[in-house]
Amino acid sequence: MLKITGTFLDEISYDIPSHNWGEAEWDRDFEAMKFCGIDTVIMIRCGLRKYMTYDSPVLRERAGAMKPYKDLTEMFLRLAGKHGMAFYFGTYDTGLEPEDRDHAWELETNKRVVEEAWRRYGGFPAFRGWYLSTETGGHNNIADGYAALGKFCKDVSGGLPVLVSPFIQKVESVPGSGEKVDPLELHRRHWDRIFASISGAVDAIAFQDGTVDIPELAGYLRINVELARKHNIQCWTNCETFDRDMPITFLPIKWEKMFYKLEAAQEAGIEKAITFEFSHFMSPNSSYRSARGLFDRYCEYAGLKKPEKIV
Repeated sequence: MLKITGTFLDEISYDIPSHNWGEAEWDRDFEAMKFCGIDTVIMIRCGLRKYMTYDSPVLRERAGAMKPYKDLTEMFLRLAGKHGMAFYFGTYDTGLEPEDRDHAWELETNKRVVEEAWRRYGGFPAFRGWYLSTETGGHNNIADGYAALGKFCKDVSGGLPVLVSPFIQKVESVPGSGEKVDPLELHRRHWDRIFASISGAVDAIAFQDGTVDIPELAGYLRINVELARKHNIQCWTNCETFDRDMPITFLPIKWEKMFYKLEAAQEAGIEKAITFEFSHFMSPNSSYRSARGLFDRYCEYAGLKKPEKIV
């Protein structure tokens, strides 16, 4: 049985509403995460556009970012330490489409952010790794950036692990040629090259599992595991707990779909399951009432008997 043991922390939100929680509310949610067996929390990004999780001189200068009300990075690190979890620091994201990004500027900005974050927070025992926040379906410049920034993160921090979470992009013809091809074979060929380029700079890759239909997912997961083993990278899965199929963006996923995805990941040999993301879509504390139902169904699946303080 594959269980969820990691979650993203999404407070600098892109397309879901903020809970507007303070430290007491976050502490209660970390307690619920711990009860579920979560041992890893990943701050999805330290900044997005003009917003940031701590007062970063680098982002104020280079991105015109606004000073935050509270240092969320420091709070998350303290709470992770209190609840015995590993914390991964997420880098800055402009939120732009790949073709609109200045990749050289982003790389230089994030190098400065990584140095700044390590000076400020590297002494926290819970600081255990880095998350490269830019998502890709295989865009070459972003994938090349994974290699460069991942290596830099490791050099700065004495080798702490680096995580990425790209998405699976189903493609049925070779871009630019129109040549029809098996989507799974094209996925294998494309990501074999990328895995080779990031090996040594990225330690774990957790593909988002919601961008292909569930009956097709197992084939992609098996290829991901095969390539990860070939290139000495840990293969995780990002089991999305929001529903991409609903006309409303976004609601907690139907439990049955989540079960199918975890089952497919287990059969493929996935090493660790993380989720985007516990607090909004799977927590008993979520503003979405149906998230409590997902929490209850997951507890049944995992054989967890909820204590009263979690209920």
